[in-house]
Amino acid sequence: MYLKPLSFAAAVATLAGPVAAQELTDVPFALDWKFEGPAAPYFLAIDDGLFKAEGLEVEISAGQGSLDAIPKVATGAYPVGFADINSLIKFLDQNPDAPVTAVMMIYDKPPFAVIGRVSQGIETPADLEGKILGAPPPDGAWAQFPAFALANDLDMDAIEVEPVGFPTREPMLAEGKVDAITGFNFSSYLNLVRLGVEEDDISTILMADHGLQLYGNAIIANTDYAEENPQVVTGFLSAVALGWSAAMQDPDAAIEALIARNPASDAELEKRRLQMSIDANVATPWVLENGMGGIDADRFDAGLEQIAQNYEFQGDANAALYFTDAYLPDDGSLMLK
Repeated sequence: MYLKPLSFAAAVATLAGPVAAQELTDVPFALDWKFEGPAAPYFLAIDDGLFKAEGLEVEISAGQGSLDAIPKVATGAYPVGFADINSLIKFLDQNPDAPVTAVMMIYDKPPFAVIGRVSQGIETPADLEGKILGAPPPDGAWAQFPAFALANDLDMDAIEVEPVGFPTREPMLAEGKVDAITGFNFSSYLNLVRLGVEEDDISTILMADHGLQLYGNAIIANTDYAEENPQVVTGFLSAVALGWSAAMQDPDAAIEALIARNPASDAELEKRRLQMSIDANVATPWVLENGMGGIDADRFDAGLEQIAQNYEFQGDANAALYFTDAYLPDDGSLMLK
């Protein structure tokens, strides 16, 4: 692990006066999705001065799906991003020289889910056979569906898969045009609630609770940039962890930071979405014991074996090719409070 002898924030504290604007390093950050509840900790880290304490000026851009940030970071358009690590694994297998890797796990328990309607007979994985499943082709949850299906002995030929767009996914389920959809547990569920679907009619089948060993979304970094700017990346990750801790302690402040960037959002709904992501995906028992950002090597290897059940690796699958803890901070910021 890269050990920074003194964080930028600590060094700044020894100087007289605040950090001058010209001393801040610009760090564009590419999200995977829209400005919704789970993005709030990053905005709170901006508003609370956590990035600035590390000498960073962070600008956050929305994304269009779990795959969206990978090419942005790989090409160097963004130094850091947020993406599904399983999609990153396949990308790097197909593009082994691409300068991008995961540097901090965020969703220790992936949010990949199948969301269905109880009134349409969807409550368990087996219920999907003979039904219509709406799935956006770029969706991270859909990408993992074959492994989920195999783990649950589902006959893929018995499931009618209808490609849908992200904007039409939940409306089609709400209107009964499909029986279930793939999506993230905290996104699709609350989108259905917003559309007026009764909550007791919504079933959430979290893939991680039904045989999926995979991890979820991680902070990714351009490796050329990280090698040239290790303290910048480490400082960024420290501020991210502190932002999640701050959001856990004061979710209202986190949502306030989010609404400032997306005034059209429903504050209460996005607060629920944030809390769902914390409870189900981020603050897992493993993370609370070991700290945020790292991985369990045995579990990661099991996940690679699961990916290989439905994907033919072109090269040797090795965790070191897809994830490094070299830039994780050692200042205690990874322990969620």
